[in-house]
Amino acid sequence: MKALKEFRSPDGVAWTVDITNPGASNAIVLFRHPAGSSAHLDRYAWYLARGAEARNVTGRLSAETVLAVLTDRDLQRLFRRSMPVAPSRSMNVAM
Repeated sequence: MKALKEFRSPDGVAWTVDITNPGASNAIVLFRHPAGSSAHLDRYAWYLARGAEARNVTGRLSAETVLAVLTDRDLQRLFRRSMPVAPSRSMNVAM
């Protein structure tokens, strides 16, 4: 079973935090909206590791470790910098 964490945004929404694509020094922090299948509401931000393990190019961060070290303050900062995973449904694109 994958480790997940809950984060409550300033507007009171309870997001599920997931870690994906861990690399040697970074990982994607995925904020999943409680609406579930509405992927257009999900958001993401990049986590950048700063420890000694980040300098090991053959190493790999584990999603569980990244999730464990993220504090509430880290999650708040990452959420403020996060971007939508998919464009908004209301966005009209002209060709």
